[in-house]
Amino acid sequence: MNLPTEPIGSIPRAPALIDAMRAFEVGRLDQAELARLGDEAVRETIAAFEATGSPVVTDGEQTKPSFVTYPVHGLRNLEPDGVTISFADGHTRQLPRLSRGPFRYATYAAAYTEAARRHTQRRLKQAVISSSALSLLYPASGIPGYSKETFLEDLVREAETDIRRALDAGADKVQIDFTEGRLAVKLDPSLALLRTFIALNNRVLDRFQDSERSRLGVHTCPGGDRDSTHSADVDYAQLLPSLFELRVGNFYIQLASEPDRPRVLGLIRAHLGPSQHVFIGVTDPIAPGVETPEAIRDRVLEAARVIPVDQLGTTDDCGFAPFADDSSTARETAFAKIRARVEGSELASRVLGL
Repeated sequence: MNLPTEPIGSIPRAPALIDAMRAFEVGRLDQAELARLGDEAVRETIAAFEATGSPVVTDGEQTKPSFVTYPVHGLRNLEPDGVTISFADGHTRQLPRLSRGPFRYATYAAAYTEAARRHTQRRLKQAVISSSALSLLYPASGIPGYSKETFLEDLVREAETDIRRALDAGADKVQIDFTEGRLAVKLDPSLALLRTFIALNNRVLDRFQDSERSRLGVHTCPGGDRDSTHSADVDYAQLLPSLFELRVGNFYIQLASEPDRPRVLGLIRAHLGPSQHVFIGVTDPIAPGVETPEAIRDRVLEAARVIPVDQLGTTDDCGFAPFADDSSTARETAFAKIRARVEGSELASRVLGL
């Protein structure tokens, strides 16, 4: 057997698909044609994933508007002036704001799982957004007649449903995207916001049995959009102790782009539970060059000197295009990095005698 290796999720969309999604939003393309183009993009993406040798594939999030807003896209009780997230290069992304209750998902991730399953028999991974990220939709000023606690009750129920339906639809693993974890530390150095986020996510996870949580994971990174990050300047030492309190079996941790990987590996080892599995990032989606399999092998061996091999796997630092309009990385580059990750993980497995 080889060390397990899994992707994070998103793959850059082809320019034609990005144009089609924009045309649909302004009424210049109908739903049927957008669906046809989206299905073709999913088919092509999965075929390219399989060609890399990856044992686990995703739909590349081809038809998601973004990794964070897919559940609420199209809802009528949203306004555009929500929380703004600033990136290091100066650009921003703005979340919508909930204007009235009740809170319900418009789309569950199972729809993406079902669409992807039609095109592959390989193990399929589905990314979902965390309840903590969606909690940011509720305005600080409150909503008359719809309390925050009622909102959170609705949110927890919807987040559980999102995960459960994805599992039922055929996802081998469900990954909860928690990129706001490191950002929470930046926004509130007292760590109170981070603790609130951890507690909220655990309210969702506590609704699952241990056997189900072994198929669930959490992904953390400092953001990755247009070749920039929002919280890479936050010390991992402030996040990782709380991160491993999340009651899941798998953790997908950005590491390739960290300036001091040995230090972070030591932090991971110090807090990793005996029944938890950690997938370390060995490719950097933001870096323009493609890592060689040998470089990835060496990163894996570096980690294996610290992390027990039976708890170790590999992944990418982040998705390659978490927002639909992000074309900063070419599709060919993304798949070349994935192929290198697969081959490098195999090389490391041979050295480790697996």
